[in-house]
Amino acid sequence: MRAVTTDDHTGLPSELFTTIDHVGIAVPDLDEAVAFYARAFGVHSVHEETNEEQGVREAMLAVGDGATRIQLLAPLTPESTIAKFIGRSGPGLQQLAFRVADVEAVSATLRERGLRLLYDVPRRGTAGSRVNFVHPKDAGGVLVELVEPAGGPEHV
Repeated sequence: MRAVTTDDHTGLPSELFTTIDHVGIAVPDLDEAVAFYARAFGVHSVHEETNEEQGVREAMLAVGDGATRIQLLAPLTPESTIAKFIGRSGPGLQQLAFRVADVEAVSATLRERGLRLLYDVPRRGTAGSRVNFVHPKDAGGVLVELVEPAGGPEHV
């Protein structure tokens, strides 16, 4: 388990994130997007699933050594958040996701720092991870996802 350093001025953890987990890209058609990334960039899907709760079909694409990921997100219904995003902004970069050791602790720290989170309690994310999101209006227009991998801190 990693030692948590604290900021001398606030006593709060200074390093909330362990790494960038992935970058999320909204796409209208998952199969087309997966094929494009493979054909154009040689980047291949290593995990695909449907997340009914989030209203998406998704694919995780491994880049380089596989530690870096791109997440492609396609809407399941016209009412889903991703469908609304595509309708408003078009396909493209939708989120920046940071890996965290404890999503509840990081969420609490960010709330103490005055940031709004989208969920009161974490929800299920890709491959059984636990996730929450920082409201884009509180993060310079960027939807920031917090990802605690399945299995908890020992898998970070």
